[in-house]
Amino acid sequence: MGIYLNPGNQSYKEAMESEIFIDKTEMIAYLNSIVKTKQKYACVSRPRRFGKTMAADMICAYYDREAESRTLFEKCKISKIKDSNHPWDEYMGSFNVIRLVMTGFFNKDKSVDESLNTIKKRILDELDEAYPGTNYDTNDFFFSIDKFYRKSGIQYVIIIDEWDVIFREYADNKEGQKKYLDFLRDWLKDKEYIALAYMTGILPIKKYGKHSALNMFDEYSMLLPLQLAPYAGFTTEEVQELCVKNKLAYSEFEKWYDGYRLSNSVSKEFLTEGADIDDNLYRVHKIYNPYSVVKAIRNKRIENYWNETETYEALKQYIDWNFDGLKEDVAVLMNGGCVKIDVSGYQNDMTTFHNKDDILTMLIHLGYLSYNRDRGEVFIPNKEILDVFKSSTKAKDWTMTFRALNNSGKLLEATWNCDEEAVAELIELAHNRAGNRTYHSEAGLSYAVQLAYYRAQDYYTIIPELDTGKGYADLAFIPLKPDVPALLIEMKYEENADTAIEQIHRQKYPERLEHYKGNLILVGINYDKDIKNEQPEFKHHSCKIEKA
Repeated sequence: MGIYLNPGNQSYKEAMESEIFIDKTEMIAYLNSIVKTKQKYACVSRPRRFGKTMAADMICAYYDREAESRTLFEKCKISKIKDSNHPWDEYMGSFNVIRLVMTGFFNKDKSVDESLNTIKKRILDELDEAYPGTNYDTNDFFFSIDKFYRKSGIQYVIIIDEWDVIFREYADNKEGQKKYLDFLRDWLKDKEYIALAYMTGILPIKKYGKHSALNMFDEYSMLLPLQLAPYAGFTTEEVQELCVKNKLAYSEFEKWYDGYRLSNSVSKEFLTEGADIDDNLYRVHKIYNPYSVVKAIRNKRIENYWNETETYEALKQYIDWNFDGLKEDVAVLMNGGCVKIDVSGYQNDMTTFHNKDDILTMLIHLGYLSYNRDRGEVFIPNKEILDVFKSSTKAKDWTMTFRALNNSGKLLEATWNCDEEAVAELIELAHNRAGNRTYHSEAGLSYAVQLAYYRAQDYYTIIPELDTGKGYADLAFIPLKPDVPALLIEMKYEENADTAIEQIHRQKYPERLEHYKGNLILVGINYDKDIKNEQPEFKHHSCKIEKA
């Protein structure tokens, strides 16, 4: 048994003998189905303390040819699986396992080159001890790995834990990151000696532009965990069983630690008619944070255990950057709402952000947000994480943000109720948030109105400058739900609200939304900049509302 080569099963034995142990060995059945195939590359990304290391320990114990783990796994769930194509013990004890925990090699005191050289030397030293007399080259790691494989005739299972540490420890060292990714690619890609390559980390594989540097890996992430979804954390059934066993109230665990929604497959609509459907493969799994559940059960106390591994300062940093009005989105999330995002542009690191969607996507991977794939929305998963957000937003500069969010909800209600006076007053409050340089402008008014209706995105698709054939309506609100009316908003500057309504009718804007007839509200808003500041009407907004 070595430190890196065939490290044995001791770590997994300790897990099995712990006070709280959840059997996730069925995961190995899936890995067995990809061993020695073109799909033998798996990268699993999860937040901290979501069981990544214990899963790696389990995989080591199973595949390690020197571990003698049959008695361990015979009493686990995997041994109960009946599969004529892949017996549960098909590959047990069949490979040379190389296990690396990358946090043990990469730190800021060493260069990337020094760390990579240490990895190469330690692996080759242990292989040399296991297979003495092999004619290998200490200066050519990849050649030597192949030589040891041909000497032994035994393929490798490579397990790399915390594979993405370099993107945290060397966040700005782009050259070093590329060297590291090139090392992994040259070691693992298209190599006959690889039976399975399994990597874990917080982040998915780093992308450059639209491309992945390690494109041979299938990724199982918090965005799309695929077949490994049930093994991302504790499931509802597992937590319920623990609560019954320990005589604890499940409802409190659900409130505090539930909330991660992981879809494990594509939509059933992609299947042909008559296809056999295994409902377990086409479901959304409710996943709990394992670390917090275990701590709560052992302590017999519901608490925020997230802060033992993460600090609110990290979250606060990203929120305070306020990309594209991120603070307003966070306020919506903290108010129990959802926010639509585009996850496709995120580059899978902690420094490359082009917009607020990139930051929100990263927060999914870090465990601060949950992702509804079907709706393309994020939300705060549970009370534990909500408390972290509250700690991150205690500063005084958040007071105005939360007040504006509250006013936005009131504005929507007032619009639905055709309360012209309330709408004008609330638009005026939103407009007052504009700086003095932008206040007296049509663009400033337009921005203020869109900001004021921020909460409308929960109910509408908002289309600025909707083409109506005879002109462009300033703002169109297309309902996402049938129980709310469509809205058309026309803004005027230095005219009057009646003129705005007249333009809506004259240009026949409602015809563009003909199918909403009887459930359409027309809103005209005006602001006149020339009124002097000593007059009562200074900075006063007017509003006219009609139903159509």
